[in-house]
Amino acid sequence: MIKEYSLEGIRSHDINLLPDERGFFAEVMRRDWGNFLPDDIVQANLSFTYPGVVRAWHRHNRGQVDYFLVLKGASKICAYDEKSRKLVEVIASGARPMLLRVEGRYYHGFRAIADEPSLMVYFTTRLYDYKDPDEERIPWNDPRIKPVEVNGNKGDPRCGLPWDWFYPPYK
Repeated sequence: MIKEYSLEGIRSHDINLLPDERGFFAEVMRRDWGNFLPDDIVQANLSFTYPGVVRAWHRHNRGQVDYFLVLKGASKICAYDEKSRKLVEVIASGARPMLLRVEGRYYHGFRAIADEPSLMVYFTTRLYDYKDPDEERIPWNDPRIKPVEVNGNKGDPRCGLPWDWFYPPYK
């Protein structure tokens, strides 16, 4: 199932696990997933992150798109558009895999939120250039990340405040 989010170009695709007596098999990326995968993937990276660690914020100004897949643990992945001040927050988990597409033009990052480390593989549409990286970085706690809307909700209690990666979950 494909889900669209409130920032253009951010969407997720649920991963179908096919279990049998040996374990399971899953297709994590297919060219024929319609408009979900319009990009050419050129690099795959693996990230192991200890519980509670935040890896944020950065963006890519040369058109890179990232695809995130949490294999183990859980992560809160966020993308922020500084122009509209909209923020998308997605909880991704190895228990229910999904592939999340994030346009690199948005500031993005994640926090490992489970009691175990987060193991994530992510795919990119541009090769990392060691001499001239396409990364504009700001601190994980930068007070300029102040959303007016979270996942399309202007009434979210975190709106209008500097983004707090450690804000307690609420209903």
